[in-house]
Formats: sequence, structure tokens, C-alpha cells
Amino acid sequence: MGQEEFEGLTYELPPIRPPSEAHSLLVRVMRGCPWNYCTFCSVYKNLPRKEMLRSVEEVKGDISALRASAETARRLGYKAEPQTAFLADSNAIVIKTDDLVEIVTFLKKAFPSVERITSYARAKTVLAKGIGDLKRLREAGLGRLHMGLESGDDEVLARVKKGATALEMIEAGRKAKAAGFELSLYIMPGLGGKARSDEHARGTSTVLNAVDPHFVRVRPFHVAPGSPLYDEFIAGQFDAMSMWEMLAELRHTVAELDLTGSICFDHMMNAPIFRQDWDGYELPEAKGHLLALMDDALASAPRDRSGRYPSGVRLFPDRPAFP
Repeated sequence: MGQEEFEGLTYELPPIRPPSEAHSLLVRVMRGCPWNYCTFCSVYKNLPRKEMLRSVEEVKGDISALRASAETARRLGYKAEPQTAFLADSNAIVIKTDDLVEIVTFLKKAFPSVERITSYARAKTVLAKGIGDLKRLREAGLGRLHMGLESGDDEVLARVKKGATALEMIEAGRKAKAAGFELSLYIMPGLGGKARSDEHARGTSTVLNAVDPHFVRVRPFHVAPGSPLYDEFIAGQFDAMSMWEMLAELRHTVAELDLTGSICFDHMMNAPIFRQDWDGYELPEAKGHLLALMDDALASAPRDRSGRYPSGVRLFPDRPAFP
């Protein structure tokens, strides 16, 4: 992965952040992923673990450099100030609470226009933090956590080496909400393959219902070269699903949801039928509309003589599997 220089900042490309943070100020508080065993993911594989944590002074230096760049832009006539900020890379809350509170406090002072600060979080990390530490982070200004659920089926979670069980996902989600965070949970239709599709769909809706997150973000699985699951696929050890099959599986999950938040399809891998409302659909009000959208699409899908959907799998050799 190559490095680039910008106004004194050294960073690696591409920046990894949720699509909903596309306009956010990106502040890199750590490098890579402290877990990095998930078999569906091809990101961060070449980053050395020993250089993962960045010092508070390094991060504050970056924030100061960003502030200086913003001042330069202001002098050139650009008046917009960031409204949101994202703490990269993959799991900012793994940082010591005192250090992260200091970073967030410094960031808010440097950019008083920022109204929301967000980061990724891992379920096991949330569980490892005391509720008091989580509340301190929330009170300092970290307001939203993005957590990868991926599946609610323990067999799927174990196979892809997610490192947490469905029950731990529930406990972590509830704990994050109890600390006052807005919570996004990510789900990955197709991750169980054809063999575990029903269990994957049903288990995922069960966990989502138990947590009732503020946002459910849908990320259909795609086979990413460079990931261990890609090697399994090539070896014939993983029976990947087509986009039509994943849509049918997603319909199964949505049909069993009993939530009060939003379900969002804010990623290019989702079917075009959802893009009329990129920001999400409010549940439970929009549930019937979503099911009708999927039913209409599936009714027009091609099928073979046995009534099955086509099994073509999309491969993206030049794209990583973003978390």
C-alpha cells in the first residue's frame, strides 16, 4: 500500500470509512485492524501490527495540520467547516480511554463546527470496556459507533472468524446503547453461502431484534480476491450466492425484523431498487414497502427449470472488501 503526503500528513490509501461518513473530517487515530482475522475481508492485511497504535501527540499533530489546512482554505474563499468527523481506522475505541478522550476533546476544540464524531467498534472491544469508560467517551463527544454484526448465526460467525458469538453481539450492542451511543449494525447477506442461508437470515434478524440498533446497514457479501474466503471459493469450499439469491435471503431477514430504527442500503453493492432512498427506510413503517420492492424484483428475476435463481457470482479483483 503506498503512502501519500498532504500538508504534513502521512496516510495510506484508500481511506476506510462508512459511506455515511463521506463528507466527514477523517482523523486517523490508529492504523489497521487489531483483529484482522475475518476471512471475508481483504483490508489491512499488509499493515504491521506493531505500528498499529498512534500516540496522542501524533494524532493531535494531524488535527492541528488539518486545522491549518482549513484556515488556508478559508483564506482562499472556502467557508465551509466540517459538521462531522470520523476516527479511523477500524476500531478506535481499542485505544486507552484517557487517550481517546484527550483526542476527541482536542478535535472538538480545533473544529467547534463538528456536531458528530463517529468510529468503528468491535463487539469484543465494547464488551472489554467498562460502562463508565464508554460513557466518558460518549460525554467527551464520540457519539456514534459502527459495529460489524455480519451474521447472527454462530456457525457462520465461527467459520468467517468474526471472533464473537451472536450472544456477544447482542450484549455489546445493548451495552453501547446503554452508554448513550447511536449504534449502526452492519449485516452481510450471502455470508453464509447457500448451505447456511436460512440460518444466517433468521439468526441475523434475531440479533437485530434483540439489540434494536438505530441503524441497520446492509452490505451484500462479495468474493474479494486477497481474502481467505476467496481462496475457499476458488477451491470449491464455499458455495457463494448470486445477487438474486442474496436479495431473496435479505427478504427473509427483513420479513422477521421488529425494529424502531432505520435500515440503510448506503453502499454500491446493494440492489438499485433501494437507491431511491439512499439515506434509509424507517422501520417499522417502511417494512411493507421494502418487502414489496423485493417481491417485485424477485418476481421478475430469471430462474432455471427447477425454479432456482441464477448462480453467477460477482468478483471484484481491484476492490477490497470494506468492513
